[in-house]
Parts: sequence; C-alpha cells; structure tokens
Amino acid sequence: MLVKWTRCTVVDRRGFERGQRKWAGLLGEPGFRGQGGGWSRLRPGVAHVFSFWESRPFYDSFMARSHGRLAAAQSGTFKDARVKLFDYRFDVKTGFEPRFTDADVVRVAHSRIREDRVEHYALMQEKVWNPAMAGSPGMLRGLFGEAPGNEFLVLSMWRSAAEHGKYRAERVERLALRAQLATDVVALTGDVVDLDAAWTV
Repeated sequence: MLVKWTRCTVVDRRGFERGQRKWAGLLGEPGFRGQGGGWSRLRPGVAHVFSFWESRPFYDSFMARSHGRLAAAQSGTFKDARVKLFDYRFDVKTGFEPRFTDADVVRVAHSRIREDRVEHYALMQEKVWNPAMAGSPGMLRGLFGEAPGNEFLVLSMWRSAAEHGKYRAERVERLALRAQLATDVVALTGDVVDLDAAWTV
C-alpha cells in the first residue's frame, strides 16, 4: 500500500473546504483505498490530507489522468504544499484499514533516521512503540511507512484528542529513552490533526 501525506497552509478556508469535498471524485479510481484529513491542532491554518492507494502504479496512473481535474477546485486556496509518499511497512496495532469514520484525531510523526540506525529504529518501532500505542485506550489503528532517504512515517488514529493526550503525557518520554530515539533520529516533526468528516472519501 502507498500512503500519500499532503500538508499545506490554507489562505482561503471556505474555498479550500469547498474544494476538499470535490475529492469525492476519487471513489471510482482504480486502486484507490481511502482518504481523510483535517486541521492541525498545533498550527493554525495548516491542513493535512492522507490518501491511500493499493500500489504505486495505480497512484501514478491517477496522477497522469485525473488528478489535475480534481485539484483545480482548490487552486489558489493554499500555499506551501508539501507532499510525501510512503510505502506501508507494517501495522501499528493490528489490521490497519484506511478508514476515518470512527476516529476524531490522527497523530502523524515524520522522522529522518541515521543510515546506520535504520534497522534499529524499525525494530524499536515494532518492539517498544507499537505495544505501547496498541495498549493505549482510544488508539484505534495505525501504520509505519518508509520513504527513500531513510524517512519514516508513523500514522495513528485515535478515538478522541483526550485519549491521545493521556498517552502522550504518561509515556512518551519513558518510551523514547527505552527506544534510544535520540541516537537514531536526525530530525523529527509531528502534528495532531482534528479530522473533518466532510473530507473523508
């Protein structure tokens, strides 16, 4: 599975939201698995959209044929768009599905890892972070993805911001020490996204 993460700063909120609803046109696309997104809780005016495709060839075919037509509705409503593609590597918890209807919040963590620490980082994700997140009340599902250049994405879906907040406060520092995160990571950014049901395809 291919994961596309788009982040941008919105300059015309009403126009952007109107355009976002036009992405319902993705539904007939071969290989399309689902899309959802919403607004950053931490950065005013920043929107995140996550879309999922069965494979890179399906995605490339869509980009060549239909993307321009669907994207035209949002032209001029945002700036500073950043798009990243990640290959799915494994689930966080079990049975990841690109479904947004039961979640209120998505947590996204994006990291660049030292080349000689990539295998260690992936192992710690499986052995330290995954069990901790999977055991947290309110954590629904998630995935671990990889992009060229030793870049990784951890995407987790939560029933509510309050439940995600409890997990953060209690455990993250302790887990980071156990996983030797500081040794592995060159750069780490993250965000918490309030999902907007109208953006779900």
